[in-house]
Amino acid sequence: MKFSSLKFYLETPLAWSQLSYKKVRLAVATTGVCFANILMFTQLGLLAMLTDGTTKLHESLGGELLLVSSLSPSLLFRISFPRAYLYQAAAVNGVAGVNPVYLNRGNWVNPHQLSSANNSQSPQQKTRGFFGNEVRIIAFNPAQPGVMKLPEVQQQLGKLTAPDAVLFDRLSQPSLGDIPKLLTERQEVTTLMENRRTHVVGLFNMGSTLNDKGNVIISDWNYAQRFGQNSLDSVRIGVINLEKGANIATVQARLRQHLTSDVAVFTHKEFIAREQTFYSSEPEGIILKFGTIVGFVVGVIILYQVLYADVSEHLSEYATLKAMGYADRSLLFVVLQEAIILGVMGFVPGFFASLGIYNLLLTLTRIPLVMKASVALQVFLLTIIMCSVSGAIATTKLRAADPADVF
Repeated sequence: MKFSSLKFYLETPLAWSQLSYKKVRLAVATTGVCFANILMFTQLGLLAMLTDGTTKLHESLGGELLLVSSLSPSLLFRISFPRAYLYQAAAVNGVAGVNPVYLNRGNWVNPHQLSSANNSQSPQQKTRGFFGNEVRIIAFNPAQPGVMKLPEVQQQLGKLTAPDAVLFDRLSQPSLGDIPKLLTERQEVTTLMENRRTHVVGLFNMGSTLNDKGNVIISDWNYAQRFGQNSLDSVRIGVINLEKGANIATVQARLRQHLTSDVAVFTHKEFIAREQTFYSSEPEGIILKFGTIVGFVVGVIILYQVLYADVSEHLSEYATLKAMGYADRSLLFVVLQEAIILGVMGFVPGFFASLGIYNLLLTLTRIPLVMKASVALQVFLLTIIMCSVSGAIATTKLRAADPADVF
């Protein structure tokens, strides 16, 4: 057989022919799927902002194991544990060292408002903007390496030894002041934190959350100067560094056996998962999950209306195909193909539109929000399921098609 005698025929699939027959209906259906995708992407993105955004501190901590109060389901609660437990943990075989981390919140004054108030004649203007802004204070001993693994923080630990010196999170909310811009003009920025003069000597990246407008890092010595020497006796997090070659699971089991039940020992993965579970079970997380379900239902309804109308309009053609010998299963597969095609066509613009929404939310809130592959895959699978459900419901009309009605 000569190769030139071979002929290849490319036929347009019946499902696509049905969809593209009426361009307006196709555009409406694609827009509906796109809208449902955007709604699901937005809800899941906000849920990720709520859960992932609150774990940036967790991800920034060093060490192999972390010690926290077992009474606290989240770092949102100001529940500490006695520092004496750190000494007990340090005595466990396999532990190289334990470093305390202190967390607190302090009133923060925007440096711009501070300078304008100093130049003002009115007492009311002097106090305006001095209250309402809070930052999360993260304190530890800068002489102990490995407490935080952020490269920017590691490079600036020496700056924290100066009195009243802090590092400022450049991703903090704008209401705290444009500190990064001010630092380009001078070596340090002076403001008030907890009604005490404070000098910003450097920057780092962590990101704000729905509960914290920004973050500052200070030394434990400066922390004690602000909140009292006794404040160092109550620890929020213990960063545990293990000896080289020590097995994490083994040391973790030893610590849990050696320490009281008042404290919990977590790996980084467990620590992050605990925080995410807490926020996802809160009312905000439940509402966002419900919003995703609403987007799914909206997509099902829109697709069902389109496919049902298409099947009804071509019912006589389907009945004719039945009379020609086509099985119900073959015709049902055509409708499901239409649903899948619409799902893919709507997912692509919905995905890129959601990227724009994510970037907009990141700009407006400064809360870390990125499009994760897991979220994109989750929405895509939900879209396919949504389309399959819509197609399955729409085929109830097709099953009733009787060839006898045509003749």
